[in-house]
Amino acid sequence: MTDGEYDGAFGGEPGGTGGMTGPTWGEPAGEGRGDPFDEALALANAAAPVRVRPGTEAGAGGGPEPMTVRVPYATRETAAPHSSTTGGGGDVPYTPDDPFSLDDPAACGNGPSSASRSSSTPRSPGPSGSSDPSGSSDPSGSSDPSGSSDPSVPEDPPAPTASGPRPTPAALPWHIARDIAERAVPGPPAPETSALGDALGRTLAAPLTALTDLPSFDTSAMDGWAVSGPGPWRLDHPAGAPEAGPLPGILAGHAPTEALHDGHAVPIATGARVPPGATAVLRSEHGEVRELTDGGRRLYAPQPAPPGQDIRPRGQECRRGDQLLPVGALVTPAVLGLAAAAGYDELTAYRRPRAEVLVLGDELLDHGLPQDGRIRDALGPMLAPWLHALGVEAAAPRHLADDADTLYAAVAESTADVVITTGGTASGPVDHVHPTLRRLGAEALVDGVAVRPGHPMLLARLAPHRHLVGLPGNPLAAVSGLVTLAEPLLRTLAARPPAAPYRTPLAAPVHGHPQDTRLVPVAYHEDERHGLTAAPLRFHGPAMLRGIAAADALAVVPPGGAERGTELELLELPWSAGWSPVSSTGWTAPGGA
Repeated sequence: MTDGEYDGAFGGEPGGTGGMTGPTWGEPAGEGRGDPFDEALALANAAAPVRVRPGTEAGAGGGPEPMTVRVPYATRETAAPHSSTTGGGGDVPYTPDDPFSLDDPAACGNGPSSASRSSSTPRSPGPSGSSDPSGSSDPSGSSDPSGSSDPSVPEDPPAPTASGPRPTPAALPWHIARDIAERAVPGPPAPETSALGDALGRTLAAPLTALTDLPSFDTSAMDGWAVSGPGPWRLDHPAGAPEAGPLPGILAGHAPTEALHDGHAVPIATGARVPPGATAVLRSEHGEVRELTDGGRRLYAPQPAPPGQDIRPRGQECRRGDQLLPVGALVTPAVLGLAAAAGYDELTAYRRPRAEVLVLGDELLDHGLPQDGRIRDALGPMLAPWLHALGVEAAAPRHLADDADTLYAAVAESTADVVITTGGTASGPVDHVHPTLRRLGAEALVDGVAVRPGHPMLLARLAPHRHLVGLPGNPLAAVSGLVTLAEPLLRTLAARPPAAPYRTPLAAPVHGHPQDTRLVPVAYHEDERHGLTAAPLRFHGPAMLRGIAAADALAVVPPGGAERGTELELLELPWSAGWSPVSSTGWTAPGGA
């Protein structure tokens, strides 16, 4: 998907044609055809093909082809459940040891049937279905089912006056949602040239090519003596040097002034330029200096010094013009050192994406112990460092009260590439994220994901090159939203390549949700039978952080769960390095020791 598909104005009237609308994916060649990815995104935007004339089969008998109706964010409240998510849109609580609560209708089968749900809430049309003939009204108050309105757009749309329950939209499969997030932008912004220190954490936009030979001259690799030919070697005092005291030698940063003659030696320091005529460097611990009867000195070695010994020849590491690193390489501290050694003062790289974190909730405290019904904010201290580890520039999170106008102003005035909100993505009385996006005329890309925890997460386009990621308020559910939607989007903006697929066998079985993917914290563990394995951690409820704090990765558990030894896809955490033994919090299989 490209930003060219955006054809609306930032800040458009809810439901109006001046606001952003869902993408048009082109006219399908015929009934039932199309890109599955495109169809999934069309479903996420509640877009459905409709017929030009009622009763005419599209593409048959010369009839018109079906066309896609683009539906703005304001009409997405008419979407119905499409997965195991239920009416409230909130996350189903997990117990510490069970994968899902027994009162989850999707888990135990005693919830409302799909027929009863569809009778109370209109079902979102699929990619090949027809539009809703009932002409349901727009949630913004417009009675025109087409969503059209006066083209004049107010600068500051009023907040919605009604905040009733919002029917759950269609939840996308987890892998599709990640793919949409990764493709939400066509690529990173234009690269910039900056000083070496400012390029840290960015990705190269031009190959790193050596500007000089490395090393640029023959260099001594050790402290010792530069020798010429086979030994023993005479150590002569240079002209003008005092006879008493140690012999002067060649130091790093000083070019030798005289050539070394055959059978002679001169002291040399590590990194110093080897004099012309030298055939090897003899390490200081391998040589013995003896006084001669004529007052001279001679250097002896128990073994011969073969030619080239302990000399780093010019161009050993690279020649001028060699490509040292390709486009897309991450600028690490080691890369900065290599670039400096190769002669660079500046680097051309893609800038780091800028994110702004808005932590929502009147119930949150920023210090002290929980009290009087209020709890500590766990997401604010966690998200900014997490984003920094992903190569994102993020200031300290802003805490906002549960007020619709406050949230609207914060999002509308933000200049960040990505705004990340925490909480407020469901349909409670103070959940203002969806109403705010409607007021801004935002385009819904993902509104609900079939993943546990964290299915009320969302992704919306605010304007070209500006997006909002809505994370659920529960801490582990927010982590799920971060790795599902925010990380792929920010990775594309930073021009960072995706991590290579990584799979590891499970050290213990994991229960699964009947329909949805689960993301479960795991720690690496060495197993006698399977080698390196992923041990599921016990504290994996949506409001818990104890499991993820001890984790090396998140295991992607398919619907139905997985047995011990099953290889699962892992999402490594930014700070995970190698493997570590599983701690005492490791999850143990039922009946295990």
